[in-house]
Amino acid sequence: QIVSEILRLNEDPNVHGLALDLPESLCSSKVLNTVKPEKDVDGLSSVNVGRLVHGDVPDCLVSPTACAVMELLEDLGGKTVVLVGADGAVGAALQSMLQRKGAVVVSCQWKAPQLQNELRHADVVVFGSMKPDDVPVSGIKPETTIISCYHNLPSDKYSVGQQNNPAAENTVSSLAIAMRMQNMVKTMEQWIQSRQYRKWDLHCLKLQPLSPVPSDIEISRAQTPKAVDVLAKEIGLLTDEIEIYGRTKAKVRLSLLERLKDQPDGKYVLVAGITPTPLGEGKSTVTLGLVQALTAHLNINSFACLRQPSQGPTFGVKGGAAGGGYAQVIPMEEFNLHLTGDIHAITAANNLLAAAIDARILHESTQSDKSLYNRLVPVVNGMRAFSPIQLARLRRLGINKTDPETLTEEEASKFARLDIDPSTITWQRVVDTNDRFLRKITVGQANTEKGFVRQAQFDIAVASEIMAILALSTSLQDMKERLGKIVVANDKKGEPVTAEDLGVTGALAVLMKDAIKPTLMQSLEGTPVFVHAGPFANIAHGSSSVLADKIALKLVGEKGFVVTEAGFGADIGMEKFFNIKCRASGLVPSVVVLVATVRALKMHGGGPSVTAGAPLKKEYTEENLQLVADGCCNLQKQIQITQLFGVPVVVALNVFKTDSPAEVDLVCKIAKESGAFDAVPCNHWSAGGRGAVKLAQAVEKAANQKNNFKFLYNMELPIAEKIRIIAQKVYGAQDIELSPAAQSQVDRYTQLGFGNLPICMAKTHLSLSHQPEKKGVPTGFILPISNVRASIGAGFIYPLVGTMSTMPGLPTRPCFYDIDLDPITEQVKGLF
Repeated sequence: QIVSEILRLNEDPNVHGLALDLPESLCSSKVLNTVKPEKDVDGLSSVNVGRLVHGDVPDCLVSPTACAVMELLEDLGGKTVVLVGADGAVGAALQSMLQRKGAVVVSCQWKAPQLQNELRHADVVVFGSMKPDDVPVSGIKPETTIISCYHNLPSDKYSVGQQNNPAAENTVSSLAIAMRMQNMVKTMEQWIQSRQYRKWDLHCLKLQPLSPVPSDIEISRAQTPKAVDVLAKEIGLLTDEIEIYGRTKAKVRLSLLERLKDQPDGKYVLVAGITPTPLGEGKSTVTLGLVQALTAHLNINSFACLRQPSQGPTFGVKGGAAGGGYAQVIPMEEFNLHLTGDIHAITAANNLLAAAIDARILHESTQSDKSLYNRLVPVVNGMRAFSPIQLARLRRLGINKTDPETLTEEEASKFARLDIDPSTITWQRVVDTNDRFLRKITVGQANTEKGFVRQAQFDIAVASEIMAILALSTSLQDMKERLGKIVVANDKKGEPVTAEDLGVTGALAVLMKDAIKPTLMQSLEGTPVFVHAGPFANIAHGSSSVLADKIALKLVGEKGFVVTEAGFGADIGMEKFFNIKCRASGLVPSVVVLVATVRALKMHGGGPSVTAGAPLKKEYTEENLQLVADGCCNLQKQIQITQLFGVPVVVALNVFKTDSPAEVDLVCKIAKESGAFDAVPCNHWSAGGRGAVKLAQAVEKAANQKNNFKFLYNMELPIAEKIRIIAQKVYGAQDIELSPAAQSQVDRYTQLGFGNLPICMAKTHLSLSHQPEKKGVPTGFILPISNVRASIGAGFIYPLVGTMSTMPGLPTRPCFYDIDLDPITEQVKGLF
């Protein structure tokens, strides 16, 4: 019981020191060493005594009794001190401290044969325990100093005396009490110091790149990651700020933001790209290569903040998203699969809300006002009471009553009935699997649902508005408020119905309480990585969480770097990052890294189409400077888009072995001439952080440039005007064209007070225009807006440009054909 209580107090962050007032029979070595050394104000643990003996005095807590004895003794150089019956931690501490003062120390037990002889020659005698009755003490010189500090309790309740000096009674005892208080002050000072920002003590992992480069999973498995608690300590996280999941993952608590609130932020870097092609550009790889270069090779604190990948693409066609080659997150199979369960939490919360909608419609359609009210506010133990969320609904309805018995029939009906119009339901169920047959379904076909049948659909989990809310929330309270604002449908009067109206907000927050904490992992070179949130980059903003960025910016320190990534090309992901995420977070980016490849630029220059799995055509494997030059128009356009926001841009050119030096030089030359601060070829995929050192140096220099960051549009502008600004300035459209349905929704959202929200364009990522086959830089087109929807909880309006699938399908040959598990080693095979 004592050990259990000590263990509990060890882990209590509000307890900074622990003293043991126990009978001597219970003060076993096991009990004394259970106390955490940093809380051991009696200095009796083996760790504290060992540190003292080895001379690490500033790092240890010393026995108050030993300190009290030392306070009473002066000028010990060359004197002989005999310790009698001073065993255990106190005796060891005394012996060490006396020797450090130059004394000759002799330690004797009470019944040692040589005791009387040692006492005759002693200059100082310290009795560490009570003298047995049958042991005589004689021959001590008159001038010898005698100190008695024997005790019955380890709490330093001592019988004390000093020869020929009655006034010295209780001197050791009083001093010991003061010394213990001094230890308590020391533990508090150490605790306060531990809460301050600490310089990193990061030990990076060594890389030995092979050629040819093995598969991603082979590279990941060849590296042994650090234990996550070791990584956490290296970057200044406290033990009570992490929740460990296995050996290589940990959740980080948001309390860190309060602890480091006065710590200046580091530099904020966004990795974006040119318009994507099937050939891939490698933004995640650049993100990881850049932080590996900054920290492992330039000794600059840096953090990567990445989105959590959906399992749909992992088992579908795209594969994983942990980076690649020698620039990736490890273990990559844990990164790409369940991680810490955040997406499952989002799925549970999303589907609870969906179930609440259909259940409410059913119950309202089959019950009278009175029956409905009585079930919503039942009698429990003879009393009826509204829950807090019901009281909040009453206040929104203008009913200022708290007693359920006092509502009129009209008020009870108004409270109980949401009158949801089934045809207006926009909230769908989700699952984290690519399943095309869930794109349109029918629900309510069982007899128990009494004929309430309607068409619905499933979206992939990362398309849920709750995912976007997670990514944009700045605190647990902010997330809870956003969840309550989710609009799921309209009532039959056309008014919005929210999650708060359904009474489910608190339950959603409970399901999401752990998901809001970022997950700490590491790169191949042992540098820290946050993995958190993974919203779609089409119907949502496509960036990792605000909270991960905020925590990382505090941890890296003022001269450190946080590198995060925006989905798709700069025209979509970066624009949303700035106009949506930066508005929510209040953070200002320092640099944009724009990723390109020679192969992708060739496609934008008119190169032939690419088929997945088929060999690349010669245009992509042989030097073709004209094709590269023609395709650089897309790179130039993306640089111009970045300049609209006033942020310096560095171009990172991912180099492939088929790229010729002339092609690489041409891209870098055009990029610099087009306004890029610098353009740097990168080889981190094959060489790790060493292959991105020049990129890191360029980013560091660019971060010191003058930053004139600005948003693209004013929030107070009309919805249609904000859409037009994005279409014309970012995409290069001539104008926009709203369909009658889109115009109706714009008018409705404006009337409801949602007109001052930012815009999140939902359009193809494969072209600057609305036509995916149009590569390069299309011009003169009219951007058609087919519909306009709102994610009120997340806090943006999303216009639909054409149709937008929110549930991917599986191809003829999905990735799962190659994924397997070794039943002996339990190792995952085939992920990429």
